[in-house]
Amino acid sequence: MVFSEKIVSNLQKSSWIRAMFEEGTKLAKIHGADKVYDFSLGNPFDEPPQEVMEAMQKYVSGEIKGVHRYMSNAGYPEVRAKIAQSLQRESGIELSAENVVMTVGAAGGLNVVLKSILNPGEEVLTFAPYFMEYNFYVDNHGGKVVIIPPDTSTFEPDLNALEKLITAQTKALIINTPNNPTGVVYSAKILNNIAEILKSKEKEYGTSIYVLSDQPYAEIIFDNLTMPNLLSIFDNGIIINSFSKSLGLAGERIGYIAVSNKIKDAEILVNALAFCNRTLGFVNAPGLFQKVVGDAFEAKVNIEDYQAKRDYLYKNLTRIGFECVRPQGAFYLFPKALIADDVEFVKKAVKHNILLVPGTGFYCPGYFRISYCVSMKTIVDSIPAFEKLVREF
Repeated sequence: MVFSEKIVSNLQKSSWIRAMFEEGTKLAKIHGADKVYDFSLGNPFDEPPQEVMEAMQKYVSGEIKGVHRYMSNAGYPEVRAKIAQSLQRESGIELSAENVVMTVGAAGGLNVVLKSILNPGEEVLTFAPYFMEYNFYVDNHGGKVVIIPPDTSTFEPDLNALEKLITAQTKALIINTPNNPTGVVYSAKILNNIAEILKSKEKEYGTSIYVLSDQPYAEIIFDNLTMPNLLSIFDNGIIINSFSKSLGLAGERIGYIAVSNKIKDAEILVNALAFCNRTLGFVNAPGLFQKVVGDAFEAKVNIEDYQAKRDYLYKNLTRIGFECVRPQGAFYLFPKALIADDVEFVKKAVKHNILLVPGTGFYCPGYFRISYCVSMKTIVDSIPAFEKLVREF
């Protein structure tokens, strides 16, 4: 074969999310967009906050010079300093611009971190259900994903399973909270218990286990809950974040990595991250949007709107017979499918113009994901279609 056999093979395993999104595009052309209920893609619906739009206008006006030039591979120092100061206030851990590297979104950030820390054959643990692109990111850099099975009663981490799966080859644990696809927010108690397990295993094996906190939904939390800062809990903590969800900038690909000062040889790690930012071909994060997020760092999307959509969907879907753990953050619901075969269930939903993503796509068969970052009208109009779907079972 003239192409990479590995990549061609991976095409067969590619994202269910994107597959259903493409299906939605086809259906919209046939039936009209207003008659298709596309809950497939976690694509922010609202426009970015006003502070973002004002910052964009400021920097594209041409009055401020040098915005579009190269800078350090780690990004603009003043933007990195703002992020470090914010994280220091939250965590109590001393941080500076030297602890932060700007990245091409969280996906780019995860690849940069994994490239920097992994040796061939080392293992990266993650709690199911999880964003399946992690498999490809880890494989990109010679690692192996080890999946921690879910506790489907709560979708909180199964700590006993975690402890059993850590080996001398374990290099990192990816934590995603608020979680995609469940919307569950991990409590401080659970995170502290994870930290104790990791410390015990590090001592047993004489290794370091890095905790990679993939947290693009950290600003989307409901019911007055707060998310613990993972740098204050994990000595080997590394935050990978993006502004895709928190500022509605998914298409602009802007994010960052923040490294705890408690990590041994943290300075070498940060230098490695900047090096990998360059050698993976990113070179540096988009300069314009580094400046924009630096100015609009404290802005927020409309959390109340997301919470209202969660409440409406959760109330109505449970009313008509679906079982679902009530999400605490992000913009997803993860109900149990009405049949064991979640892929077949999702196919049946398509007949009612409902686009969902099967739980199989998150290593959790028997469930399906709803992304409710859509208009409230779409949500309201979808309920009769869901009722018709339920009547098939």
